[in-house]
Amino acid sequence: MKQALLAVSFGTSVPSARESINRVEQALRETLPDYDFFRAFTSPTIRRILAKRGETIQSTGEALEQLADMGYEDVIVQPTHLLCGIEYDRIQETVRAFEGSFSRLTLGKPLAASDRDLRVLADCAAAHFLPEEGALLLMGHGTSHFANTVYPALQTIFRLSGIQNAFVGTVEGWPTLDEMIGVLKQGGYRSVTLAPLMLVAGDHACNDMAGDEEDSWKSRLEKEGFTVHCRLEGLGLFPEIQALYRLHLEELVHGL
Repeated sequence: MKQALLAVSFGTSVPSARESINRVEQALRETLPDYDFFRAFTSPTIRRILAKRGETIQSTGEALEQLADMGYEDVIVQPTHLLCGIEYDRIQETVRAFEGSFSRLTLGKPLAASDRDLRVLADCAAAHFLPEEGALLLMGHGTSHFANTVYPALQTIFRLSGIQNAFVGTVEGWPTLDEMIGVLKQGGYRSVTLAPLMLVAGDHACNDMAGDEEDSWKSRLEKEGFTVHCRLEGLGLFPEIQALYRLHLEELVHGL
């Protein structure tokens, strides 16, 4: 039986950020060495940008169609997305559309899919980003999807773990930066370390978080009187996160 592992990421157009995806993909490859490896990116914008640079990366649907044409019978689709949000829902819809094309087609879970996953994520963020002085403010993407509750849940895990100086805000969801500025002021913090709560330190991290534009998180915090230090490392660079993706894949295979 021909077996394939399809790693599906949102993608990034920032070359330096690609290493985060590469390391997670390598961890997945090592978990299932007997499966032929393929990749797909879900962002049409990123795929177009990369195509203009001479790199063609398929969408989830295109990759599954190719795998069916190549005669693969057992296919595992493992997303590298953070949440069970809008992007993950779209992957699910695509996978359902191809269920009749394979003997077995299985979809794995994103990174933060359980309480255990969130505890690992909180421990990892604290270990790599938490400053000796001042506050840590993690920048999540945020979403209108109910999965946005992951962000305040992560905040709660920090508190229950006894970490009082770690906070979580979002670019496009809740809590907002305005709300987090109020919380930081209430806590009496004057120094803030910003870090992306994202697989890659891509466009959002480089521009929305650490950019010099007046509406970036860095600029807005500095305007409010905070001293700001930015960390531009995606979560995919860290062994703990790679191990969690591997664990998801191992649990999926054992379930089969």
